[in-house]
Amino acid sequence: MSKEFDVLVVGGGPGGYVAAIRAAQLGLAVACCESNPYADPKGEPRLGGTCLNVGCIPSKALLHTSHLFDEAAHHFADQGIAVGTPSIDVRRMLERKDGIVRQLTSGIKGLFKKNKVTQLNGHGSFVGRKEVAGSEVWEMKVGDDLVEAKQVIVATGSKARHLPGVSVDNQIVCDNVGALDIDSVPRRLAVIGAGVIGLEMGSVWRRLGSEVTLLEALPEFLSAADIDVAREAAKIFAKQGLKIITGIEIGDVKVSQKGVSIDYRDKDGKDQKLDADRLIVSVGRIPNTDGLNPDAVGLKLNARGQIEVDGHCRTNLPGVWAVGDVVAGPMLAHKAMEEGVMVAELIAGQAGHCNFETIPWVIYTSPEIAWVGRTEQQLKSEGVAYRAGKIPFAANGRALGMGEPGGFVKLLACAETDRILGVHIIGANASELISEGVVAMEFGAASEDLARICHAHPTLSEVVHEAALACDKRPLHF
Repeated sequence: MSKEFDVLVVGGGPGGYVAAIRAAQLGLAVACCESNPYADPKGEPRLGGTCLNVGCIPSKALLHTSHLFDEAAHHFADQGIAVGTPSIDVRRMLERKDGIVRQLTSGIKGLFKKNKVTQLNGHGSFVGRKEVAGSEVWEMKVGDDLVEAKQVIVATGSKARHLPGVSVDNQIVCDNVGALDIDSVPRRLAVIGAGVIGLEMGSVWRRLGSEVTLLEALPEFLSAADIDVAREAAKIFAKQGLKIITGIEIGDVKVSQKGVSIDYRDKDGKDQKLDADRLIVSVGRIPNTDGLNPDAVGLKLNARGQIEVDGHCRTNLPGVWAVGDVVAGPMLAHKAMEEGVMVAELIAGQAGHCNFETIPWVIYTSPEIAWVGRTEQQLKSEGVAYRAGKIPFAANGRALGMGEPGGFVKLLACAETDRILGVHIIGANASELISEGVVAMEFGAASEDLARICHAHPTLSEVVHEAALACDKRPLHF
């Protein structure tokens, strides 16, 4: 006998579990199926997807530990704190990281119970559709069970893209999964890809003592970020000891008992070799539709393997939706969550909405990098007249007191309307400060609006205030 639900969510990552909870809050009978191979203490598939298990959360735990280690080793003395030469217990660091993951993933199970969401353990796969009581329902196989649902939300996420001919064993050659479980500090670490994952993982092990080299195929470093932010980041990271080589072409990658050797051609066309003890491959992610069986029902995928959806995450099939990394757009957990909420509300007959123009980006290096809206180079290419306000954290009392004077806030506003078009931050707590820019843009604020808002003193947020004032060439403290 089949199990019947109003909504079946396929995948228990950020987009999936949030969609399931919101749909249940709206009075729908909801199930969420998950086949994550990472088992919880009861041996069941663990909820939370890549983000909570092998992505956002564990990486931030390692970043925090490594940041404290770096502070103790290199910056405590500046503040009169003598601790001697610190040492790192990598096993203990990994245990702490794993404990945080267990706490949060088990917390989602508690949220499912609280909101009466049924968890189904198994891989969700389309079987077909049929008519029941005058309406169509979707049939899906979940493990050994047949499940019927009036609405299906596909939230199967993404997986690491691997390089052809480069075997990932997550021992010597690692993707994002293995990078989080390296059991000792490698003397030399190579990273292919200088994007978000590469920079964050490179930062972790650089702080702990590794000699880190990042190889990036693109000619420009951090080309997705504002050009001023990318240039500032490159200078700061180089000073910290991260070696970043752009415009390269990867050749042979050879693994031995001694480590790994990477042949590559540099941007001048010269053949080079990089030897390392460990290699992290972070060259992007691809949508995960393995085992979904989309052909069985005619679910349309695009050339990149993403499920095709409209602006409200509807697929080409009535009653089938898709959210998160499996659809087009930035592969960000918070974007997936917003899409999940939108879809749940649309299914319930509400006016669900997601503003893709105000999705923030964050890179959790030190200093942090965050932005929302358009970059200066985008505005130039679009022919949009704009005004810019840019204020360094070195002019801020709180930043100086924290010993974090690096970076700046840059605010871009329309030259005609003064409406904020983009906010770009490199500096301490940028991940938190960017929310002010998101809120301002969501409500269509002008730079003058931020300039007229009282900001607490002394705070880092005053730099956002000063950047808004600088758009009108009237900063008060710089």
